Amino acid sequence: MMAEREHRQASPLAPSNAYSRSDAEAASADSAELRRQKRKKWLMYGIAFVIFQTGIIVLFSLTVMKVKTPKFRVRSASFNNMNVQTTNSSFALNMNAQFGVKNTNFGPYKYDSTTVNFLYNNILVGSADIPKSKANFLSTKKINVAVDLTSANVTGHPNLASDLNNGILPLTSTSRLNGKVELMLIFKKNKAVNMDCTMDVNTSTGELKNVACK
Repeated sequence: MMAEREHRQASPLAPSNAYSRSDAEAASADSAELRRQKRKKWLMYGIAFVIFQTGIIVLFSLTVMKVKTPKFRVRSASFNNMNVQTTNSSFALNMNAQFGVKNTNFGPYKYDSTTVNFLYNNILVGSADIPKSKANFLSTKKINVAVDLTSANVTGHPNLASDLNNGILPLTSTSRLNGKVELMLIFKKNKAVNMDCTMDVNTSTGELKNVACK
């Protein structure tokens, strides 16, 4: 009886390698789960990076790489000599006009030489030559040109006497500027700009007023 009790006490309750297998399996499962979580995390990072890069490319295309048409306008003018005759309805004006080429692109706008025509009731009364040049990116190129305006072609026009007597000479200016916008020193886009401005010359004060351009 005593020997049987001692034999049972000496015998192990469970195989020791059972615990070893259970611990190894748990460790293996934890390691696999950790690797799975890590792959999932890197996959999310990859997707986020692709979305970010796509957004940057779209934003770049809509802003920096988008080519906008520059604007060509009459900005202002002053007058040196104004010879206005109301008795015979004639005028001879020496005007110092300032033109502007506004470039809102992220690259320079290089344009060819052109001519600006000034008209009274669609009849040519003067012109200005604009030399070849460029407007830098995100800036306005200012061009100062002297223009002689004369009534030689409109003598006898039915509205001229009334306009001169009122001291307001309505004019329009038209032109077309041809050039190219350069982006990143690689891409070039042809852009033509039309000028279509209306204005009033106050022959009493020597001022250019009510300048409006389309």
